[in-house]
Amino acid sequence: MSSNGFATTISASDVVSDVYASDVLTMDQLRQRLSRPVWKSLHETIEKGKAIDSAIADTVALAMKTWATEQGATHFTHWFQPLTGLTAEKHESFVVPTSDGQAISQFSGRELIQGEPDASSFPSGGLRATFEARGYTAWDPTSPAFIMRHDNGATLCIPTAFASWTGEALDHKTPLLRSMEALNDAAMKALVLFGETHVGKVVSTVGAEQEYFLVDEAFARQRPDLLMTGRTLFGAKPPRGQELEDHYFGSIPNRILTFMTEVEHQLYSLGVPVRTRHNEVAPGQFEFAPIFEHANIAADHQQLVMQVLTNTAKRHGLVCLLHEKPFAGINGSGKHVNWSISTDHGMNLLEPGDTPIENMLFLFFCTAVIRAVDKHADLLRACVASASNDHRLGAQEAPPAIMSIFLGDELSDVFDRLVSGKEGSRKSAGLLGLGTAVLPPLPLHSGDRNRTSPFAFTGNKFEFRAVGSSQSVSFPITVLNTIVAESIAELTRAIETAVKKRTPFETALRDVLKATYSEHCRVVYNGDGYSDEWHKEAQERGLPMLRTSIESFEQLVSTKNVKLFSAFNVLSKRELEARQEVLFEQYFKSVNIEAETTEWIAQTMIIPAVASYLGTLKAASGMSQTIDSSIARVAASSDALGTALDELRTQNRELGGNEAHSKCKHMYKNVLPAMARVRRAGDELEQLCDHKLWPMPTYREMLFVK
Repeated sequence: MSSNGFATTISASDVVSDVYASDVLTMDQLRQRLSRPVWKSLHETIEKGKAIDSAIADTVALAMKTWATEQGATHFTHWFQPLTGLTAEKHESFVVPTSDGQAISQFSGRELIQGEPDASSFPSGGLRATFEARGYTAWDPTSPAFIMRHDNGATLCIPTAFASWTGEALDHKTPLLRSMEALNDAAMKALVLFGETHVGKVVSTVGAEQEYFLVDEAFARQRPDLLMTGRTLFGAKPPRGQELEDHYFGSIPNRILTFMTEVEHQLYSLGVPVRTRHNEVAPGQFEFAPIFEHANIAADHQQLVMQVLTNTAKRHGLVCLLHEKPFAGINGSGKHVNWSISTDHGMNLLEPGDTPIENMLFLFFCTAVIRAVDKHADLLRACVASASNDHRLGAQEAPPAIMSIFLGDELSDVFDRLVSGKEGSRKSAGLLGLGTAVLPPLPLHSGDRNRTSPFAFTGNKFEFRAVGSSQSVSFPITVLNTIVAESIAELTRAIETAVKKRTPFETALRDVLKATYSEHCRVVYNGDGYSDEWHKEAQERGLPMLRTSIESFEQLVSTKNVKLFSAFNVLSKRELEARQEVLFEQYFKSVNIEAETTEWIAQTMIIPAVASYLGTLKAASGMSQTIDSSIARVAASSDALGTALDELRTQNRELGGNEAHSKCKHMYKNVLPAMARVRRAGDELEQLCDHKLWPMPTYREMLFVK
């Protein structure tokens, strides 16, 4: 058995029959443990969004505690997603002492429904002051409770929302649930126009891929930058990086595959539907990808994926790096969010079918998405912005910071014909012959994929590729749900207005879709998003050019965006302003920590190593021109490091003012360039210094030793 209780080998049939969701209190488990009236009430809350009946809380709590203790749990926790982007938990024991010196096992409905963690110590953006500590966690019955195991026991985790004493959202889950309701309301009204009156609910569905790096723990321990910031602040380009393109989808090393297998087994037990594992493009980089789930469940599961990856790596002598750009000069890591809209009957509203030109329901929802991305490109950029993602967006495989949509040849042709009114049929895809009879002919897709697009249509969903690997997916999904809900509502109103004026529904529908696409098609781009030509063209099209996180954060509280979130009851103006403040604070603190760490490494590790090497060289001075030349080169680079380090010290001491916004600008304009100069000098010295004296593991070691 492995340390987490899984067998060292396990078959697919074992996963299906014994492992999958074994640590989840599933709907079926609850149904078996609750009376029919209680089950019916809870089911209507979960499936139909009806208000939770507090009268059933004690019964549900008893069933939950009984199940959890059967799984070995001794404690429970309200598991929530504060604005740190991570998860939080405070464990409470099921064991309660009695007055006679004994103890009982207890878990009440009140404890299930509401918790009271300290709200002052989490980021709040001013919604809570330090002396205002009261905050509430509220049970989210739409997300199943689950068991998290450790080496000496288990804990029942109850997904919750987190709000201040005044009822304002202090987390990512609350706005996400609100946005799902907004999308459902808008989509349901639209479906009535199409005669789809049998639908009971519409949800956004998400499958979020996860890219990550693995580094041997022995190397990571010797890298203060990795331990403190999650990325390397120094590191010369190795002789070999990803140039040979041999790592992508390559054979997975045995040690890594063993790690991946244990991660999968833990995620299976937690009900996380991971389906794909593989090597990514950069050496030392890998990926897991799940299949689709309801957006709120997918967001919870994404947090679990990051937690399980990080914890499991330690048991295998590895460190999992979730930073967007842990290594300079090679691909960074993202979290591609595959997003779609589905009904409770399983109908995907973004499924074009065999003849998309005739599928007006699909064209309606697809047009709504196009309008949403064009009108709210600033929000999409802001929801993926961070100091760490700034290193990735626009570099290597990552999409540029300009928000655009890739539709592909077939859909672009469909919309062009919709606008022009030209007749035509679906482009024939046919079969792809491979030139030999022993290989089967493959169905040929009507369009290619585009890895350079930040928002690409990929068959029956949109792939939001700009999300960073360390980010919570909740805020990006919240933004997507809200902006699309607004567009659906706007298109619905336009069609209803035309119909009221006696325009036939089909004519009104086509007219509205034609006008909307014509107005917003500037955001559609099927070419190379990395090219300089696109940057120039995007500017000519009038698309937002928000290259940095700071520029993006500034857009959050614009009049347009405050009106949007307020109108759909997703975020109030105060809640939105708080999130902006938190994002500024996180940006400043992240860069400040990196700058201080850069200064510390250069002063206490690199300079002493270089001094030692120079001493060795100078002892051999005059023996050869090569040695004398090396002395001169090392001394020159050392002086360059000293000059750059002095400048960094100056900038580190100057914080840029008292406001988070001004501090961020100082970090971007002054500190980051100073850090870059220190790094350049340090990386030059790494390539000159005796390898045995260099104080940190190099890229060559960290990327290739597995």
